[in-house]
Amino acid sequence: MTGSYREHAPAPDLAALVACTWERREAPAAAGEVRVLPDGCIDVVWSSSRGLVIAGPDTGPVVYSVAGQYAAAGLRLKPGVAGSVLGLPAAELRDLREPLPALWGRDAARLEERIALALPDRRRLLLEEAIRPLARAAHPDPLVLAGLEQLGRPGSSVAQLSRTLALSERALRRRFDHAIGYGPKKLDRILRFRRFLRRAALPRPDGLAASAAELGYADQAHLTRECRDLSGLTPAELIAREP
Repeated sequence: MTGSYREHAPAPDLAALVACTWERREAPAAAGEVRVLPDGCIDVVWSSSRGLVIAGPDTGPVVYSVAGQYAAAGLRLKPGVAGSVLGLPAAELRDLREPLPALWGRDAARLEERIALALPDRRRLLLEEAIRPLARAAHPDPLVLAGLEQLGRPGSSVAQLSRTLALSERALRRRFDHAIGYGPKKLDRILRFRRFLRRAALPRPDGLAASAAELGYADQAHLTRECRDLSGLTPAELIAREP
């Protein structure tokens, strides 16, 4: 499948809560696939095949089969803010693709129709318009946001985070479930994996063993297991397929 995927910075008034907006376009071609990897985020997504859905938070890879002409646009909420913005526990959306009209009713149905009829460059802007009133009323959990800064790094752990934030591990899990969709241990793994992806995208002379040591994995085998669990591919396969 030939096409393009592009991310865009959000409108300035949404930048505190929105990671980006994005668009994907695929030209008519033979059937292909789109692989989505977990990132701790929840997306509001419109696609020509499924309409308007809330996507994630994912705990593993999600692979879509697409064929023919395909278009999609999305708005990605930052980790830790989705529960507050959407007004429901993020854990209720874990690993789901939930039709937005089922959550937002007639307003979402009207938005879905407007996006379907809009020019491609307008679709992601309509998503920003829709999320703006919710974003203004949102109050993300400050302890979750503080915890995010400490996870996914060498030596990070839930026990250490619990001590730093002066919360029990059970209380941490409850707050992370509501704000992000899963607990801090799972998020720690996912954020470390995302750091591996960013590192792997850079031209470097060293190999996987160096990456594992730098990122806080026990060894190269540990990195390989985590990569397979979170992407469905080995590191070499993932780097080759996902530049």
